[in-house]
Amino acid sequence: MPNQYLFGKTLGELQQVVADLGMPRFAAGQMASWLYQKQVHSIDEMTNLSLKHRELLKQHFEVGTCPPVEAMRSVDGTIKYLYRAAETKFVESVFIPDDDRATLCVSSQVGCKMNCKFCMTGKQGFSGNLTAREILNQIQSLPEFPQLTNIVMMGMGEPLDNLDEVLHALEIMTASYGYGWSPKRITLSSVGLRKGLKRFIEESDCHLAISLHAPIPALRRELMPAEKAFSIVEIVDLLRGYDFSKQRRLSFEYILFKGVNDSIAHAKELLKLLRGLDCRINLIRFHAIPNVDLQGCEMEQMVAFRDYLTSHGLFTTIRASRGEDIYAACGMLSTKKLQAN
Repeated sequence: MPNQYLFGKTLGELQQVVADLGMPRFAAGQMASWLYQKQVHSIDEMTNLSLKHRELLKQHFEVGTCPPVEAMRSVDGTIKYLYRAAETKFVESVFIPDDDRATLCVSSQVGCKMNCKFCMTGKQGFSGNLTAREILNQIQSLPEFPQLTNIVMMGMGEPLDNLDEVLHALEIMTASYGYGWSPKRITLSSVGLRKGLKRFIEESDCHLAISLHAPIPALRRELMPAEKAFSIVEIVDLLRGYDFSKQRRLSFEYILFKGVNDSIAHAKELLKLLRGLDCRINLIRFHAIPNVDLQGCEMEQMVAFRDYLTSHGLFTTIRASRGEDIYAACGMLSTKKLQAN
């Protein structure tokens, strides 16, 4: 039987491991410290465990971290990393340094079921969920890990469609036995799934970003098939039941497509949809992908759209485009790698 992995296990799960192997209970805390704080790559490095217990662990487990298989570097400092998720599958993470911040965009699935018109990942279809280990490995195996200030769950996949494993990973990121990060350093982005949204809000304190992209349900349905299952109107109604006025932030992602969703009429609909909700809008430039008849709009139009929303009381920013020279659009590099295999 192949070895199991220790990396990706919560403290509770490590306590179960030591109980099953007849090791002292305190060994679980020692293992968590080696895994997440000292970030060792082998059980042999866990030197405050007795030699007998290390040998016993090695019979059943290995640590389970693995380095990226490829990296693409942009002239602007952005680095896209590719990780092996299965024998022939790959997932991406993107490291984005910016003055005093360093953000990592992390994937939660191999491919995606949502099939948003503008997203390359959806064109791959869905191949499987990542485990908490595979989610965390993108973070801990990052060469720039010590520099990280923020995590955004905005990579390949829909996080709420793999919520058990995502929450598992978020626990380790924020727990004192893990990385000990404040939840305010982490943002989860979702199209908004009925089954997962309420649970995520209630079981996590991390920031939430909703992929909006169109304020009118019929238009959003054309861009995002998930609208059919859970309308943006229902999503906003659900969000009104929670308090986002304090430290926890609610934002809406809005890619501007030329001649599709970029008019002042669309801005007015946005204001109507989000009226009274404590939130902000992030406007995003579209990264063109093959065989999709959508175009990004000019910066002048993005500024006019932002200024209209801001002047009507909706805090709006334009997200700087990064990594445009390295297959920046989500799913581009992994698709290229799949096609090469």
